[in-house]
Amino acid sequence: MSQQRTGAHGGMETSFGFQDISDGEKQSRVNDVFHRVAKRYDVMNDLMSGGMHRVWKDSMIAWLSPSRTANWKVLDVAGGTGDIAFRIVEASGRNAHATVLDINGSMLGVGRDRAEKKGLAENLEFVEANAEELPFADVSFDAYTIAFGIRNVPHIDRALAEAFRVLKPGGRFMCLEFSEVELPILDKVYDAWSFNAIPKIGKAVTGDADSYQYLVESIRKFPRQADFGEMIRKAGFERVTWRNFTGGVAALHSGWKL
Repeated sequence: MSQQRTGAHGGMETSFGFQDISDGEKQSRVNDVFHRVAKRYDVMNDLMSGGMHRVWKDSMIAWLSPSRTANWKVLDVAGGTGDIAFRIVEASGRNAHATVLDINGSMLGVGRDRAEKKGLAENLEFVEANAEELPFADVSFDAYTIAFGIRNVPHIDRALAEAFRVLKPGGRFMCLEFSEVELPILDKVYDAWSFNAIPKIGKAVTGDADSYQYLVESIRKFPRQADFGEMIRKAGFERVTWRNFTGGVAALHSGWKL
């Protein structure tokens, strides 16, 4: 069992939180977690971020600045409930077309229902598939987004390679993910909250402590900002940069296919 962060070389594929597992075992375990939390996904994100995920997501869309021209296409990966896709469509003046891809059917079911209620169904497509093997042709999308999902992908390098493949020249990759807190004191406060409070609150609210324990541990295993930036560069992206939110509790990475 290792509590050390993985690096630019990889390692998340054999990590289920702090547990060391065999390559090939992670995906089914992650699927089980998200089948359990799908209907309380917003509660999960509120617990993990203290409610700040809503502000971070809005900032992500502002930096992405979706085009208002017709036929602008975005692929939102691991976005089953639609949070990012809905924001993108609205920011485009309901001109953008968003394909929401998730490997978890329960999450997609929540997203479809929400899209109907918001009147956005015509702008959205929901696809159940694996981020490591995207079912799309090369150069299909103008942007690729993923929020709080890439740390749950077993082989992050494969997902990044697929992102590069399906983007058009000039296309943009953006990833919002929990990261390493870089402010003294805040890091200790956040650790105490994460490991002591979140699983207990998760159990009280949803009856499920184990899923929240995994999610907290997976955050601590994910590469630091600079290491993840290097992984994005290795996939072929240029002008790679990132912005820290709330002292590094989360980070937004950006790269371009040039």
